[in-house]
This record gives sequence, structure tokens and C-alpha cells, in this order.
Amino acid sequence: MTETPSKEDPRHPHWVYHHGSEPDPRFTLANERTFLAWARTVLGLLAGAVALHSFQVPTPEGVRVGVIAVLVVTAILCTLFAMIRWARVERAMRERRPLPAFSTGFILAGALLVVGVLLGFSLVL
Repeated sequence: MTETPSKEDPRHPHWVYHHGSEPDPRFTLANERTFLAWARTVLGLLAGAVALHSFQVPTPEGVRVGVIAVLVVTAILCTLFAMIRWARVERAMRERRPLPAFSTGFILAGALLVVGVLLGFSLVL
């Protein structure tokens, strides 16, 4: 760990960077890579929603729209939670506190379970 960042530090958000001391850069970069992995997941969810909408998959309209809605809402929530998680982990590292609990993955897993059930249901119809 190095010195505490100065108030003139231009990095944002201030509520993350202006607390504690600089962590080892490897940990900060790992945190950023994890955030980017969540961004790729969000892109995949949105691509799935666009594909279901564009290719007119032969399923009941209500089920198809429901799956698209679940995918888009999950993408929005994953984006929001990934940003919050990045900031919470970064701040915890700076303040030398334990890392926050992992919960975003459970949201994603639950949403994908719903999508799987809806798509399975549509195949039976």
C-alpha cells in the first residue's frame, strides 16, 4: 500500500478514490477486469434479446416477449450491480477492509433460470 491520495486527485468517483491508501495495482486491475467481464455478460444478454426479437423464434408471442423482457431487465440490473460492486471492492481494498459479499451472480443465475423455464415452457406448447 502506498500513500493516501491527495484531494487534487482527478480520478472519479471521489467517494471511491479519496479514501484510504492506494492498493497494489494488480488488485485494482483485477477488479477492473472483473467489471469488464460483467460488461461482456451484459452484452451477451442484450444480444440474446435482440436475436429473439429479430429472428422471430417460433414460440408463443407472450413467452417470447417475456423472455426478451427478462433478458433486458437482467442486463440493466447486471450493469448497475457491476458498477456498484466495482466501487465497493475498490473502496474496501483502499480501506483495507474485507471484500463485500458476492450477490450479483445470484441475480444473474436467477434470471437465467427464469429464461430457461420460459423457453422450456414454450417448447412444450
